[in-house]
Amino acid sequence: MSKLSQPNSTLSEARPFASMSQVHPHAAGVDLGAHEIMVCVPGGENTQLVRSFGNYTADLQSIAAWLKEHHIETVAMESTGVYWIPLFETLEAAGFHCCLISSRSLRRIPGRKSDVLDCQWIQTLHSYGLLESSFRPEADLIALRTLLRHRAQLLEHRAPHVLHMQKALLQMNIQLSQALSDVTGVTGLAIIRAIVAGERDPHKLAALRNYRCHKDEEEIAKALTGTWREEHLFVLKQSLEMYDFYTRQIEACDAEIERTYAQVRPGEDGSDDDDLPPLPEHKRKSHSKNAPQAGQIRRHLKRICGVDVTAIHGVGEVLAQEMVMETGTDMSKFPNEKHFCSWLGLAPKNEISGGKVLRSATLKTRNRAGQAFRKAAASVMRSDCVFGVFYRRMKARLGPAQAAVATAHLIARVYYRMLKFKVEYQPLTVEQYEAKYRQQQVKYLQKKAAKLGYQLSPA
Repeated sequence: MSKLSQPNSTLSEARPFASMSQVHPHAAGVDLGAHEIMVCVPGGENTQLVRSFGNYTADLQSIAAWLKEHHIETVAMESTGVYWIPLFETLEAAGFHCCLISSRSLRRIPGRKSDVLDCQWIQTLHSYGLLESSFRPEADLIALRTLLRHRAQLLEHRAPHVLHMQKALLQMNIQLSQALSDVTGVTGLAIIRAIVAGERDPHKLAALRNYRCHKDEEEIAKALTGTWREEHLFVLKQSLEMYDFYTRQIEACDAEIERTYAQVRPGEDGSDDDDLPPLPEHKRKSHSKNAPQAGQIRRHLKRICGVDVTAIHGVGEVLAQEMVMETGTDMSKFPNEKHFCSWLGLAPKNEISGGKVLRSATLKTRNRAGQAFRKAAASVMRSDCVFGVFYRRMKARLGPAQAAVATAHLIARVYYRMLKFKVEYQPLTVEQYEAKYRQQQVKYLQKKAAKLGYQLSPA
């Protein structure tokens, strides 16, 4: 018979840990596969009940019903590809507390290797509280996070076609990239579309120059004199069409994101929060080419977070929404900012033995939120703000790479406190920061001199 009509059930002996008490007596373990899901629940004092299910929607609902029959409260499952997402969402909607376990944490403990033994091992470890759940933001932000990740992928897919257009132009000795800083700007796209439409006169093409372009028409006309080979014109045409296609997809994705924003945590009266204060002077002229052209992202983020995180130096609307959707708004999941920065991958991992630090280095991580804070740090390296001064001071001591991580760490602490305590960003001026740093240095020198038996006095 099929697995759907008559699931396979087995009864096997459990492997309880001697002299240890169970933390989660009503816990289940799940081993996920592409075609089969193995579920293990406690069957008695020293037994475990294992049952196999398919991966259709009816099977996922059967898993939820079967877990309720055995009075299960919490379920642990390994994050295997994307197979865990449908089951996780189904069980979460059914009222179970779901824990997503990374494969790295399971490998740290001596394990077993078979589908049946895997789910038994996960259930055993989870029942004794030996597994740590991976972070997952609030459920109402998952849809926005999915759309924002999809938008980022669309931008990545569009980027190679810009390179293809540049390559086709260079192969015809059309030095447009030398005359313009961005071939996909207003002037660049106007010229490329005219070339694809059949225009070959360099002076007519140069006349499409935007008034804000630094190069004059004469120099642009020199750059637009080439060989006009048919094969390269064909590549240029198809690359432009692919670029326009992905641009339309990004615009459609932006419209869907705007619609989803309106559905997340609306106000009690259905209106937005109070009017936002005007942007500070240093952000009014900032512009991101890949930012949505329309929308009220700043207002939506203020309503969702309760504070205006876009006011932080180096954090624009695009980075702010990426941070919020990846970290969520509930900072109570992290005991303090140190735990938060460690989860982001912005704090060194100290390996200590015998009271000595053997190794201290920041671990490599794919944490998207941590990458967003690194981008924010990169944008303030030369700016005249507290973060910029901090980066340049740390760069002299640690080098540019570690200074960037330290600056991202500082921005993350500010972000954490804003969301945790619902306070607005009130930055120090550079003069105030320098004065505070000088006081810290004086205090440190006085303490150091006192240990050596000396006393500092002002000159």
